[in-house]
Amino acid sequence: MDFRTMMTLEAHGPDTFVATGPRYPWGGLYGGQIVAQALRAAALVVEPEYVVHSLHAYFIRLGDAAEPIRLEVDRIRNGRSFVTRRVVARQSGGAILNLSASFHVPAEAPDDVHTEQMPTVTTPDEIPEDGWSPLIGRRFLGTDIGPGRIGAWLRLIGDVGDDPVLNACALAYLSDDLPTDAVFARHPARPPRETAHEAFWSASLDHAIWFHHQARMSDWHLHDFTCRSLVGTHGLSVGSVFSPTGRQIATISQEVLVRPRRPTA
Repeated sequence: MDFRTMMTLEAHGPDTFVATGPRYPWGGLYGGQIVAQALRAAALVVEPEYVVHSLHAYFIRLGDAAEPIRLEVDRIRNGRSFVTRRVVARQSGGAILNLSASFHVPAEAPDDVHTEQMPTVTTPDEIPEDGWSPLIGRRFLGTDIGPGRIGAWLRLIGDVGDDPVLNACALAYLSDDLPTDAVFARHPARPPRETAHEAFWSASLDHAIWFHHQARMSDWHLHDFTCRSLVGTHGLSVGSVFSPTGRQIATISQEVLVRPRRPTA
């Protein structure tokens, strides 16, 4: 299944859509897929002059790749400059995701100011591919940027052109890939990077994205994440997405549940 097909939602009544996705190696759904499809559903009931500037989501259940996903949109508010939509993604077991998205009409403003700066890192052309999905190109930096700070070049495999909605959905799809690895990198019992997913069980709890600039997500972008805290089993990861020229495209935060895997009998 390519990304355009994944983002093609079937209307199923007023402000209700049905989505499907591929099967993943771990058996459940990939959180980035559900966030991207929920954002797509929200955008389908928003006028095109409004562009997404933020989303906040809670992951509720794992989800089942064998079932379709029902996306129910609630038109929370329509304003002159801002509109808000809420989307609940459901399967037979109940709600699997609750997402709120805010859209706005872009306005003229002074020059951009960003405190976050792109670190000096190896270019993607110099790093081998190590993606886990046919839809995600990923080239992981060979060393940590700093304590609990990791980075990777990511891109969507399959061009979606200049469509701002599809590119925002593509960023949402990619955004769920690295936050957990940053928490692993700060864990006191951190194993070698290539074995971290064998040592820990993890799940995304909640997720937020602030979209600063539109970009083509089929191009390489650096995802730079830092674990800001790890308290008990809850880790907070915050990151920035940079274009190859160093422009900050988005800010992302995610809370992750991390537990040591129990030995198998």
